[in-house]
Amino acid sequence: MQKIQAVGIDLGTTYSCIAHLNEHGEPVTIPNQEGELSTPSVAMFDGAEVIVGTEALRHAIVNPRNVIQHAKRFLGKSNFRWEIDGRYFTPIDISSFVLKKLLAAAVERVGPIESAVITVPALFSDIQRQETIAAAKQAGLKRVDLINEPVAASLCYVLGTEGMWFSELAEEQCILVYDLGGGTFDLSLVKYQKDEVNVIASGGDLKLGGIDWNSKLQATIAEQFFNEFGVNPCNDPESLQYLANEVEQAKRSLTVRPKTTLACQIGSKRKTYQITQSQFEQLTKALVDQTTNITKTLLKDNKMGWAHVDVVLTTGGSSRMPMIRDALKKSSGTTRNLSLPPDQSIAHGAAYYAGMLLSNREYAKSILTTEAASRLSKIKQHSVNARSLGFLVRDQQGQQRMPHYLLPANTKLPASVKHTYGTVSPNQRRVHLKLIESGASQDEPFAILGNCVIDGLPADLPVDSKIEVLMEYDSEARVHVSARDLTSGKAAEIEITREQNLIQGTADEGELKVSSQVEADVSQPQILNEILEQAESINQSEKTRDLPRKQARSVKSGSVVRGLDSSERPVALCNQCGEPQQGAPGSGCSAPETHSQGVLSSRNEVLQKKTSKKVQKRRQQNSNQKKRTASQRSATNQPQSQKQGKRPSQTKSKGLDAAENEFWDLLDDA
Repeated sequence: MQKIQAVGIDLGTTYSCIAHLNEHGEPVTIPNQEGELSTPSVAMFDGAEVIVGTEALRHAIVNPRNVIQHAKRFLGKSNFRWEIDGRYFTPIDISSFVLKKLLAAAVERVGPIESAVITVPALFSDIQRQETIAAAKQAGLKRVDLINEPVAASLCYVLGTEGMWFSELAEEQCILVYDLGGGTFDLSLVKYQKDEVNVIASGGDLKLGGIDWNSKLQATIAEQFFNEFGVNPCNDPESLQYLANEVEQAKRSLTVRPKTTLACQIGSKRKTYQITQSQFEQLTKALVDQTTNITKTLLKDNKMGWAHVDVVLTTGGSSRMPMIRDALKKSSGTTRNLSLPPDQSIAHGAAYYAGMLLSNREYAKSILTTEAASRLSKIKQHSVNARSLGFLVRDQQGQQRMPHYLLPANTKLPASVKHTYGTVSPNQRRVHLKLIESGASQDEPFAILGNCVIDGLPADLPVDSKIEVLMEYDSEARVHVSARDLTSGKAAEIEITREQNLIQGTADEGELKVSSQVEADVSQPQILNEILEQAESINQSEKTRDLPRKQARSVKSGSVVRGLDSSERPVALCNQCGEPQQGAPGSGCSAPETHSQGVLSSRNEVLQKKTSKKVQKRRQQNSNQKKRTASQRSATNQPQSQKQGKRPSQTKSKGLDAAENEFWDLLDDA
């Protein structure tokens, strides 16, 4: 009988690691074919052969054009790919090559592996998680589970520091997991009590890691070399890769030595530079301050201070730098916990989680002893959502779509929330819900995860008719959305399975019909111009429209074919008084504060002011353009409109509702 292995993989930006649980429930790192415990996340292409790891990194100097590094940073970017010898590779492809390398070495030592737990940054978006799963399945895994990297580190600390029985002996603790890796910075506040690990909040920066420290030093050396020789090594791929390798080695040396040297060369010109720890700290002070500020913000947002933190747990290879140690000691007043191996703790925690996920039947088939299986089955971990979830709603002032988040970031999972929305036009027969996810930071736009159209609302509904929406986010990364018309009591629901990025809809038979579709590009926010690209006439008999030349846009093949109507932009109503949240509160409203501008999104106050000014300015500038546009439409559609100087839709206005006119108004403004 084939034994089931509990396998955890740390798929890193610069280095990756794989581990499994032995029969006693202890994590063991599996070395690669070269005997290394960590494998560089680097792929080199030599004809049809793909070389991954140290060998690829070594040849990067000789053949940098055929080497790809740091693919993890590009996960989630649609249409991003590298071209090598006429072939194209996506971040998913490169990640799958790295995973194949790790799995091949593991299979040689522990036997066949069909499932594994892979770690991801806490701030990874839905699409980034989906692409991680896709890479794992492309590498040959049949079942893939994900765990956030700081959570994996905390599991390793709880279960691995003093052995499997540590969790029974330890007191309740509040742990700050500080994970500074090669490409990302992750933070998590974790509360531990007997047999239970609860994540309080997560934060960090997906674009902050050890390679950014490298970039600072590399740019400084390149500038100095250019000033002395008049040649920029960054313009030559071989010289740039040589300098990058020298910088990486210098950074590692400065972790244990007060000073080191590195060389820079291009052609016959070569020079060796000396760099000290203090100089390196001065160059990268802004990066250190950035990590400190993110940490303070996370504590402040959760109404905590350093006095509430019992353990500062550091992990990730870049956390070894002395400047990080000193900054944490200075800000926290305590010494960081060094019990975890920075390069392997994430993979070890993932292996623990893989053991926790085994069912009773799988425990019987695993290599774990009865005692180890019993202990792992008792441990529970509860996480939070790192990004907010909600819907797009209508801004009554600017008439634009804006995010309305129902589940804010750092909500404990599983969670559910109920909210009431209002229809926006008389006799509205459908509601179009667009599920969105916030960006990793306030500066990043939201992304659309999926959408569903609920048809069959009762006839003759007035404006602001109440539609109650329930969003449920379970512990298995599935989002359930249901809507109920409070007037008729009819309901419909939809389940969005985030693991496979699919949407499956079900409806009460004979009542409401649900049609759903995943967006073609879920990594990009939907703005007005993209909506216009997907829009078509509601009047089905009018197959095409001639738009003014200045406004002509190409329609993407495969885009969603539907009309742009008011159902796409429901109005958020107050759950207490039933009035729009962006309007004045109703009499006797018990929650008047929800009627402020800031209720709809975490950054609305600034955004609303900017948007309002832009809209007013745009309308003033385009007032004359509107008239010319209307004249052009009239002239272009002269045979259909009988030269009446009206929009094409006005010739059959009885067959179109108010949403059609709204479409042309939005098109004029665009």
